[in-house]
Amino acid sequence: MKRILVAGVGNIFLGDDGFGVEVSRRLAGRPLPDGVRVVDFGIRGLDLTYTLLDGWDAAILVDAAPRGGRPGTLYVLEPRLDPDATAALEPHAMDPAKVLALVREMGGTPPLMRVVGCEPEAAGDFEVGLSPAVQAAVDPAVALVERIVAQLGAADA
Repeated sequence: MKRILVAGVGNIFLGDDGFGVEVSRRLAGRPLPDGVRVVDFGIRGLDLTYTLLDGWDAAILVDAAPRGGRPGTLYVLEPRLDPDATAALEPHAMDPAKVLALVREMGGTPPLMRVVGCEPEAAGDFEVGLSPAVQAAVDPAVALVERIVAQLGAADA
């Protein structure tokens, strides 16, 4: 059985940046296969780093991902570890590239990674709650994460 971490990341006080947190909240209430753990990490990059050091087979990060598309557009990304990424963490922010660099610097090997991202409409300004376009993408993102979990769990099983 594969161990898969689903990590919701983002800041609920910055509008659409709270997308990953909301998706992880919804997923936590759904039945998932054995070995799958859903955690809302918010902006706690150090907590995510230590969790990734715990020998996961795969991890799915769920986050807002500005890529220039229409607000609410979902993306599945396969991050590559940047050998030049610095491992410095900010106490009140979450930078997945820095988290992965810190995992490596702490002697760990990041697991197979996927990022389920959503194009934000309003992120960065103090605002609680998701925009309508991003809110509408939450349920499709939950279904997408469940499909990726199934694919990753079946890979090399």
